[in-house]
Amino acid sequence: MGFKIAVAGATGNVGREMLNILEERGFPADEVVPLASRRSVGTEVSYGDRTLKVKALDAYDFSDTDICLMSAGGSVSKEWSPKIGRQGCVVIDNSSAWRYDAEVPLIVPEVNPDAIDGFRKKNIIANPNCSTAQLVVALKPLHDRVRIRRIVVATYQSVSGAGKDGMDELFTQTRAVFVTDPVEAKKFTKRIAFNVIPHIDVFMEDGSTKEEWKMVAETKKMLDPKIKLTATCVRVPVFIGHSEAVNIEFEGPITADEAREILREAPGCLVIDKREDGGYVTPYESAGEDATYISRIREDSTLDNGLNMWVVSDNLRKGAALNAIQIAELLVARGLIQPKRQAA
Repeated sequence: MGFKIAVAGATGNVGREMLNILEERGFPADEVVPLASRRSVGTEVSYGDRTLKVKALDAYDFSDTDICLMSAGGSVSKEWSPKIGRQGCVVIDNSSAWRYDAEVPLIVPEVNPDAIDGFRKKNIIANPNCSTAQLVVALKPLHDRVRIRRIVVATYQSVSGAGKDGMDELFTQTRAVFVTDPVEAKKFTKRIAFNVIPHIDVFMEDGSTKEEWKMVAETKKMLDPKIKLTATCVRVPVFIGHSEAVNIEFEGPITADEAREILREAPGCLVIDKREDGGYVTPYESAGEDATYISRIREDSTLDNGLNMWVVSDNLRKGAALNAIQIAELLVARGLIQPKRQAA
């Protein structure tokens, strides 16, 4: 007998992607239930070749549900995840609500799978920020070989990271430019069409943004608390796919060729690094793909033991939905959960 899975926030970009990936990967689910707010009740969503009708999250009984994939936002998760967990349903949360809780594991399966054992404290597992997820997938195999001392990263993040409203705004503004209509900024602080915005999330006292802080805190929690990281996070006019220019300082020597070979063997990584026109991956090519792509690997001549690389991934998949489902697969593979109905 398979598992019963609930997807909270099933009408959003990430929720719909979760449903797609559950079916694509053949997750052992006997039943999948899409959930959202009351205003979305009855909305139809696709699960493979089936059409499912959305139910209300606040009226749903989780007592016979094994896993809830939560993608309904931080405030909803703060309210509902503990309640769901107390009903014996494991919550895998995509928001930032639980990432920094010491009793909640923050997991990227290719990076820190053993940390999942701590999920029973609250029955909640956190999914990292989209920009952090792809970064640590690329860093982990290198850090295992030669310890990383410091990272400087600049992100180029697509508008889908801001949800459907972000994608709609880029489309609407781009059309407005071509037909010479007024360009209105609603979702973003400035015009995004044919522009870049060095501002994601709220500003903090030190001048960094919350998105930049997340990358620091999450990398330390998942990879190594001793790593120093500084980030500049930028929104760019791309629909899907986050890109990152990463500069790494190691404690010991490592060549670009060595890094390339390490990353070619690493889980979740795909190296495409030809020193020729087009011999690298862009976010357009990453859309709809599961891999974290790594290109432009080269030595940094300005410091000892330094490398540069370009990291690209589909933020809706590895940055969110795919990673959540890989966490669910990890729970099953390690025998950490059993279907409730089978146990009954």
